[in-house]
Amino acid sequence: MPIKTKRDIVRSSPNLLPEPRQIQLTGGALLLAPDQLIVIKSPHPAALLFTAQEAQRALSLFADVIWHIHGAAPHAAASVPESKTGLVISVNSDAATAKPQGYTLSITAQGLTIVGSDESGVFYGVMTLSQLVRQYGPNLPLLEITDYPDFPARGIMLDISRDKVPTMQTLFDLVDTLAGLKLNELQLYTEHTFAYQKHPIVWEHASPFTGEEILQLDVYCRARHINLVPNQNSFGHMRRWLTHDEYRPLAEAPNGCDTRWGRFDEPFTLCPGDPGSIKLVSEMFDDLLPHFSSGMFNVGCDETVDLGAGRSKEECEAKGTGRVYLDFLLKIYQLVKARGLTMQFWGDIIMEHPELASELPRDVIALEWGYESDHPFNDHGAKFAASGIPFYVCPGTSSWNSIGGRTDNALGNLLNAAENGLAHGAIGYLITDWGDSGHHQPLPVSYLGYGYGAAVSWCLQSNRDIDIARATSLHIFEDASGATGKLAYDVGNVYRIFETRTFNATPYALGTLRPLAQLSIKTNKTEIKSALKEIDRLARSVPKLDMHREDADLIQHEFLFALSLMRYGVGRIVLAEAKDKDQKTMLAQLRADLRLLTKQHKKVWLARNRPGGLSDSIKNLQLN
Repeated sequence: MPIKTKRDIVRSSPNLLPEPRQIQLTGGALLLAPDQLIVIKSPHPAALLFTAQEAQRALSLFADVIWHIHGAAPHAAASVPESKTGLVISVNSDAATAKPQGYTLSITAQGLTIVGSDESGVFYGVMTLSQLVRQYGPNLPLLEITDYPDFPARGIMLDISRDKVPTMQTLFDLVDTLAGLKLNELQLYTEHTFAYQKHPIVWEHASPFTGEEILQLDVYCRARHINLVPNQNSFGHMRRWLTHDEYRPLAEAPNGCDTRWGRFDEPFTLCPGDPGSIKLVSEMFDDLLPHFSSGMFNVGCDETVDLGAGRSKEECEAKGTGRVYLDFLLKIYQLVKARGLTMQFWGDIIMEHPELASELPRDVIALEWGYESDHPFNDHGAKFAASGIPFYVCPGTSSWNSIGGRTDNALGNLLNAAENGLAHGAIGYLITDWGDSGHHQPLPVSYLGYGYGAAVSWCLQSNRDIDIARATSLHIFEDASGATGKLAYDVGNVYRIFETRTFNATPYALGTLRPLAQLSIKTNKTEIKSALKEIDRLARSVPKLDMHREDADLIQHEFLFALSLMRYGVGRIVLAEAKDKDQKTMLAQLRADLRLLTKQHKKVWLARNRPGGLSDSIKNLQLN
């Protein structure tokens, strides 16, 4: 392959996501020639065929070269002439630099070489090569990369129960994006959106996932080295079940109750003392779990805030609410253990009763979650580490209850989790993407958080200060100019114009979602004017974006919808503070805006998601 002259050498550092642990530009560039071979050097080349095909696809798409795939025995005499060898991929677990999921990538005058410490390492090496080819086309800089992850498990949890249930194509596309970011775990947070065969009344209007669809998704994920972990809440967050007459008798508080969160008008948590509760959970597990090949299972069990306020009141007063919670959690553990799986569970309730942590089995995985930038990952991580219980850190995208995101909070939260998770020995890093209050944020609002979380969970040292807007723009939005990443970054920071900080939300999201009588956000005319001006500026920039994704037009519509909804929320903040004589005129305009927004919401929703849940989401858009 011919070497480019020094005058033509690419001098800029590659823009990669995540940035690798070690990269050395050795000077010069390689012009990729046509009609080369991708050689799989392995005793079993078929095991790396899909990975080789991913390299083949990237080379064809971005470098306009067609390289066919050929197998070769690792220790035999070369069967492929050196002049025909473009890329060699292989596994070498005995290499001095080998780390789990690690790889080396070499681009020299002789060609391309990727050596992984295992099959996933080879795949990640190909993902890095794909990003290089996307950036440089057929003229690749000569370099040496050595890379491996900080956290063994790095994943995304997507809420599919409040209220969006994505289409299969949306998930397939998302999985491809996550694989390109070297993420290796996906969870779909489920309350009622799996088609349980004995319980159709729970999901009949929800457009749920069928068993066949989960099997298809599981196979798709496995090919891309992603562990599709089943996720079914099994204690709290059972409202979608317990509001039906068939299941209401199993509730802790069948007719609702007062909680520390305020009044619950509907049942929320299973009654742990009712034998029917664990029987229902067991039936759910038997129906759900055969569709997953994962060895892990997230059983949820978070936020049981009504426990002890209903049928378990006397038992909780006698034993302690924490003890009653733990006893039921251990029953769930036995169900999971009997099915040969490792149980994950949200760790918030145990963290409220840390004295009980020593009684947890040592083969569970606690999920330490928190979504503000100052969440105490350090304190909680130290406590889980001291208990001996393996744990993940679980920050979030800050997209829910925000409409357009909360960029600075999200990046701070994601970095905090990575720093303290690494410091205290967390075995995983799970980026959560919730859909509270009707899931009004479009999916691309979360891409910035996906990208930064993937980066700092792969290698904190290399990615702490990454230009995430630039990297996300190129490698997720496929906009080499950086403009789309910058737009996403700026849309997510409109909330900072307001001095008032709203917990786990933006002011304009609350302005959109809260009844007028409950809407009291301290602001002033300057903030309102500045927010509306910034929203309008961002909206004007959307049509100028130059993305090369197939869904580029849709992403533009999604950002325009988010900005319109943000503007509506600001309008309702103003309405709440207006004098009675001014409210009539403002209500008329907002009513017209809401009619248009409802149509836009439906169109944007159905472009990526199933119809179930849409009507519930629309009901959360407030006027009066």
